Amino acid sequence: MEVYDNCTQDVQATPVDPVSPELFDFAAFEAHEAELLPRCKHFIESDRGVAVYRRIRSGDVFLDGCRDRKESLALQLGALQKSMSFQADIPNFLEPWYGIGVAASAFGAEYIWNEGQAPATKPLFQDVKQALSFPAVPIRTTNIGRYILETIDYFMEKTGGKLPISLTDVQSPLNVACGLVGIDNLLLQSIDDPDSVEELLQKIALLAKEFIGEQLNHLDSNLVFPGHGFASSRCFKGLGMSDDNALMLSPTLYEQIAIPAMRAMAKTLSGPVFHSCGNWEHLAPTIAGIPDLNMVDGAFGGYTDPAPNTPEEISKVFNHTGIIVNARIVGDADVVLRYVKRLWNDDLKLIVVTYCDTPEQQQYAYRQIQNLSQPQTLPPTITLAEFKTESFPTRAVQEKKSKRGINQ
Repeated sequence: MEVYDNCTQDVQATPVDPVSPELFDFAAFEAHEAELLPRCKHFIESDRGVAVYRRIRSGDVFLDGCRDRKESLALQLGALQKSMSFQADIPNFLEPWYGIGVAASAFGAEYIWNEGQAPATKPLFQDVKQALSFPAVPIRTTNIGRYILETIDYFMEKTGGKLPISLTDVQSPLNVACGLVGIDNLLLQSIDDPDSVEELLQKIALLAKEFIGEQLNHLDSNLVFPGHGFASSRCFKGLGMSDDNALMLSPTLYEQIAIPAMRAMAKTLSGPVFHSCGNWEHLAPTIAGIPDLNMVDGAFGGYTDPAPNTPEEISKVFNHTGIIVNARIVGDADVVLRYVKRLWNDDLKLIVVTYCDTPEQQQYAYRQIQNLSQPQTLPPTITLAEFKTESFPTRAVQEKKSKRGINQ
């Protein structure tokens, strides 16, 4: 039985050496992504199958390293460079990450920057009514909103718009609300006054949706979905959002107050994508019933999370649905394979997210995972330029053409 290492700051992090934009091998990564994009397209268009994603997460970026956009980019370029050594089906990407308090800034929240820690905010309101009465401003006008847009522009300029990049971390309306109102009061009011809580979540969704539209205005066809902690690609779809506080709601209450705002926020981006840390099995049937849901993300194995999901339970719920299960599994190849065997069945759509230490471990895990599904001929390799043409359009191009609708 694996035991979670609570002495490690980030169990999903991989050590990387920073690489400046001037020294990054853009041609090599462009060829790497071009090789993988047809596999991504093949997987997303299938109703079953397995894909492998070796996430290279630079831990410092998701702490106070994000405060310096130059340092953040160099660390993330180092991650992209390292990722090319690991066999996988889905490429890594850049992210203008600045913590989880972005939407809270619309209500006046300012970041607290403690050394060696991710930026944080404190609850501003005693109850939901107080939060609803606050005259929130567009996120783009806040200090962190402006800084994120400037970071996107910096990333685009320094990379020449050649690399895949996601939106900044998108938190669900429920997660944002739990950071605005004291969580104990918010949960009590979810029972006593669910209509007001739902109204607050809808208000948050509208503010976040507007800021997503603003980010789209700064990004081009290199935009990847669902973003942040999900395996992402130019041809994937859906708006990834973290919904960790969902664990504290009953399925009925979650469906009543949380899902409508999630759907509203993701409507013009082909629907929501769900993530929660911990064990969310009790919500799984409700989550699987969300209309237009594209993907769910869960932790499996004790090395990944102190309260991981049971593979058989998640597999049973999402079998036959066509909804992708993005399964994060920390550990060596043997650990990964042990959980994949418990997850896999012939009608599941599964992305296995690995953190194998060496390319050799990764290659072994990759081959064994792919042997689970029926052998399929991969589509031929194409150039990135060919991938961007109208005959083989990316999801990002399609979304950019309709971005005007995101603020409606």
